[in-house]
Amino acid sequence: MSFDREALARAVAAHGVVVRVVVAGVAGSAPREAGASMIVWAGGQAGTIGGGALEFEAAGRARAMLAAACRDRVERWPLGPALNQCCGGAVVLLSELWNADRLATVTGEAVIARALPGTDGAMPLAVKRLLTRARGEGLRPGARVVQGWMVEPVAAPHREIWVWGAGHVGRALVAVLAPLPGLRITWIDTDAARFPDSVPDGVVRRVAARPADLVAEAPGDAEHLVLTYSHALDLEICHRLLGHGFGALGLIGSATKRARFRSRLAGLGHDGAQILRIRCPIGDPALGKHPQAIAVGVAADLLRKRRAGHNNEERTG
Repeated sequence: MSFDREALARAVAAHGVVVRVVVAGVAGSAPREAGASMIVWAGGQAGTIGGGALEFEAAGRARAMLAAACRDRVERWPLGPALNQCCGGAVVLLSELWNADRLATVTGEAVIARALPGTDGAMPLAVKRLLTRARGEGLRPGARVVQGWMVEPVAAPHREIWVWGAGHVGRALVAVLAPLPGLRITWIDTDAARFPDSVPDGVVRRVAARPADLVAEAPGDAEHLVLTYSHALDLEICHRLLGHGFGALGLIGSATKRARFRSRLAGLGHDGAQILRIRCPIGDPALGKHPQAIAVGVAADLLRKRRAGHNNEERTG
């Protein structure tokens, strides 16, 4: 889990002062892992630290902090004795007040570190070494407490997802994918009216009469989901992407559409091995053809790929 500066900035812009509650440490069985967080303001919250009763109590205390303008605090919660939860473990929660001035201090770094409330003295050597490795080697340590200091990697989108089409399936896909961490989503269609009135935070909306022309702007490792209202548009986008390069390419459709597209793309001069990289249909056909079912299947595929390729993050203490 990561420190999501963009989400925090949106909350601060909307509500002025908020409390970010982060799981700083876990002992035994707990609802969420270290680094899980939520943002709380007077009239609501976003994110989750899990646990039902734990989250309810933590949110209430966060709102009390806002009302009294209290300082940051760190608390240890034994889940069984304190909250009658069956997990049996304990969590340490760090609750921090954030406003625009404080947020301005978090700039440019891939990892942030700050002393826990009640910790005095200079930054420990172990923390300095983690920060040095983050700058020099690209190390992304897992969220943890190190000698009284909270260390967290700053969230940075590491996967570009381009969704071509804002119809029923496109809307379902973006609604499911947008909350997932580590994704930067670009959403394309031919007309602004085809998009919903409200687009999820962080999603970049692009309107183009000739959407395939935007292929040239896509990063070479972007992952594409092609599902426009037109087979002709789908074919042109796939044609351009095969010439441009991509990390992954999924096409909505059936076995019949897959066969026709393979034939037509071959006729346009594309190599058979490259054409076979196009996944069609997308998602999990066993889940059905409902837009949300397709979206769930696609999201599951993306999450599996992320876990399989996620080897650059330090997980040990």
